[in-house]
Amino acid sequence: MAERAALEELVRLQGERVRGLKQQKASAEQIEEEVAKLLKLKAQLGPDEGKQKFVLKTPKGTRDYSPRQMAVREKVFEVIISCFKRHGAEVIDTPVFELKETLTGKYGEDSKLIYDLKDQGGELLSLRYDLTVPFARYLAMNKLTNIKRYHIAKVYRRDNPAMTRGRYREFYQCDFDIAGQFDPMIPDAECLKIMCEILSSLQIGDFLVKVNDRRILDGMFAICGVPDSKFRTICSSVDKLDKVSWEEVKNEMVGEKGLAPEVADHIGDYVQQHGGVSLVKQLLQDPKLSQNKQALEGLGDLKLLFEYLTLFGIADKISFDLSLARGLDYYTGVIYEAVLLQSPAQAGEEPLGVGSVAAGGRYDGLVGMFDPKGRKVPCVGLSIGVERIFSIVEQRLEALEEKVRTTETQVLVASAQKKLLEERLKLVSELWDAGIKAELLYKKNPKLLNQLQYCEETGIPLVAIIGEQELKDGVIKLRSVASREERKAWALREQWSCKMLIPPCSSILGRWTSEEKTLWRKSKGEQTSPFASAELSRGPEESGTGII
Repeated sequence: MAERAALEELVRLQGERVRGLKQQKASAEQIEEEVAKLLKLKAQLGPDEGKQKFVLKTPKGTRDYSPRQMAVREKVFEVIISCFKRHGAEVIDTPVFELKETLTGKYGEDSKLIYDLKDQGGELLSLRYDLTVPFARYLAMNKLTNIKRYHIAKVYRRDNPAMTRGRYREFYQCDFDIAGQFDPMIPDAECLKIMCEILSSLQIGDFLVKVNDRRILDGMFAICGVPDSKFRTICSSVDKLDKVSWEEVKNEMVGEKGLAPEVADHIGDYVQQHGGVSLVKQLLQDPKLSQNKQALEGLGDLKLLFEYLTLFGIADKISFDLSLARGLDYYTGVIYEAVLLQSPAQAGEEPLGVGSVAAGGRYDGLVGMFDPKGRKVPCVGLSIGVERIFSIVEQRLEALEEKVRTTETQVLVASAQKKLLEERLKLVSELWDAGIKAELLYKKNPKLLNQLQYCEETGIPLVAIIGEQELKDGVIKLRSVASREERKAWALREQWSCKMLIPPCSSILGRWTSEEKTLWRKSKGEQTSPFASAELSRGPEESGTGII
């Protein structure tokens, strides 16, 4: 053991020597010679059998998020939450795991992707697969028949992740749902309006929202000759048409799912059609489809939906697409999915979809599955695919080499000379108490250049500088990091106070609170401020612009 300890010490010393030579920018030959000695010592040392080896990595399908990535995510969440609140939604939360029986049988073929947990004392549990089924359970358990809610939380799927395309095993969903008995298609139209508002606000590119109706799909399958027992499994195949060709989908339906080729061909005649309200009207005249009660109801509702979408000004963003199937078992009516579009390769070609970024639909029977008396609560909702959106935004920021602020600090309290830590601490404390986001460097005597450089690196817009001359004059120097313009703010000579610093700080930063306005008015009556600029002398209400 003593011999190994001695070797470990030699390795440590040799490592320090190599690092020192690199810092001194020694010659390559000298560095290589010392590195060779280090490798020789490590070979003599050999592996430590007593140490447990493990790989430092996140589990498959998960990831860590850096401050820069989190800043991007927070901005995206702000846009989404702001829209949800603008439409009058309340927020709820539910447990990250549910009873296994709550989730079983709700997701069709995707049920195999549910994460089951080990038995922990009598309850069989599973991680939630989405936020919709827990919401339905919440409504039934609390006997709610009317609510407009949003829910942002992580969900879990035992999927094969494609992390470069924003597909993970652990990811966020942002859901908005309207529960209650209302006149047809009004809540559905609002959900589509919300989807369009969010995607337009995020400015991630052109998009198209595909709509269909499960009743139209079921009616179509019935008239084409699909057996009732195969409706859902054939529906799952049709849903793949946005990713693979019709021939591949047909081969799956015939070869794997036992559908007759002529039935598959009949389905193909329908599911390859897409358009607007004109297609709805055309199908209402279809001699076979119009004879099916379910399909007729669905087409009638879609016709009404397009009327409301026109009034909302988003009809040009919507396409009636008979291939949209949405594989989840609980949908009962209108279904929709938003896809980003890439520019066509040749003029005259249609834009191509490059991925789903939002989806949703109507599920009128899900709550009744949990209610002891089977009472139904009609629901319609949407889910924003934020992980894919995050990936798109991150890629674009990297391509543009755009800097992202990771903090919200407004002011750095700095000193121009040594031995001013006490004054800096007093001032930053008063700024915090006044609601201003402020920082200082954790050094007793930091160099002014280092403090200014820190502001430039982190994007802090303003520096409050304390120096010996400022102490004598009873002022604080304010410096804009971007323009390098400086102004002086008056401060009490007897003791440091940020009361007179708040208005100029806030004016520079473009924010005035009612408290700051009051302080400013009082201070104007008590003492004349060095901030005698036209903007500031008019006061906060009239100035409208910052002083820097």
